Amino acid sequence: METAAIRVTLNRGEDRRIKGGHPWVFSNEIREAKGERIPGATAEVYDTGGGFLGTGYYNPHSLIAVRLLSREREEIDSPAFFKERIGRALKLRRNLYPDMATFRVVHGEGDFLPGLVVDKYGDRLSVQILTAGMEARRGAIVEALMELFAPKGIIARNDVAVRSLEGLAETVEVLYGEIPETVEAEEHGLRFRVDLAGGQKTGHFLDQKENHLVLKGMAAGKRVLDCFSYSGSWGVHAAAFGAAEVTCLDISERATALARENAALNGLEGVVHVEVCDAFDRLRSLRHEGRRFDVVVLDPPAFVKNKKALKEAEKGYLTINRRGLELLDAGGYLITCSCSYHMGGGSCSGISWPRRPARRGVRCGSWRPAPRPRITPCSWPCRRPST
Repeated sequence: METAAIRVTLNRGEDRRIKGGHPWVFSNEIREAKGERIPGATAEVYDTGGGFLGTGYYNPHSLIAVRLLSREREEIDSPAFFKERIGRALKLRRNLYPDMATFRVVHGEGDFLPGLVVDKYGDRLSVQILTAGMEARRGAIVEALMELFAPKGIIARNDVAVRSLEGLAETVEVLYGEIPETVEAEEHGLRFRVDLAGGQKTGHFLDQKENHLVLKGMAAGKRVLDCFSYSGSWGVHAAAFGAAEVTCLDISERATALARENAALNGLEGVVHVEVCDAFDRLRSLRHEGRRFDVVVLDPPAFVKNKKALKEAEKGYLTINRRGLELLDAGGYLITCSCSYHMGGGSCSGISWPRRPARRGVRCGSWRPAPRPRITPCSWPCRRPST
């Protein structure tokens, strides 16, 4: 972008959070914004005394008016900037996973690149460009990715509702090369077919990679129910860890076809059984049939997209957790997940355990945010996990 940087001055007292490390400036915190106020324009942020706070990008149409990329006066529009920043993130993951071909390279704010997600699936990349600022720098981002990875294909999975808050369209498009119908990814020695163009999120739930290992030792010889199973990653892991029987439930025919394919890919088709159904309804009918399980996994899509729908979402989570608990045999395990950002840790821990599920005692083993592989990258002097 060629325009001069917008000079953003904050209201008195609104600089404390920014100085403490937070990368967002909200629109109601701004006293003045001088310059050509176009979405995605570079912005320099100052406190009321004229002290420099950081460089980022500006969007006059978003509640989050500025997202900071640097605490220095820095050129943030060039391929060189993105090559250095993405390269730094890649080096960190390479150190952690020297032999792994599939992992999340860029975690948005956690890697000082707010609005950008980059997932690596072997020699293909699946990216999400979530903000006007990153959209304006798309060319520089793609050029940097080409230099760092020399991929066979790059796909943008920008079919996410958050883009509408930035005034952007929801799209899926190939940015470079070819994207086959499916690619193969490896996780803990298991093989998975991944639909990069039509699958959920960027194709596979990479943020559950560490959580899948919870099943090790827990699933051996057990009956496992995997609800909202998508392409079967929980169920296939359970079978690989020695489950006697695994039942996967999902409403999507395409997802269940992938789950069957993934089970067969790992020689586990005799253990993993897949049903196309509404998991809410099937949880209830399984109880009526007298079915019981030793492990129940609940990993639904987000029930809440904004705070206004929070109460309704809590009812949904309460319902599936209650029905899941009712299917557990004595001594069984319930693994319950939420990817609804607005629920928060307190909300989840408060609604996940119905007060009198089937009139049996329930013990909560642990609560934890989804681990970003091995470490949780944080932005600035971090006080909480990136989201």
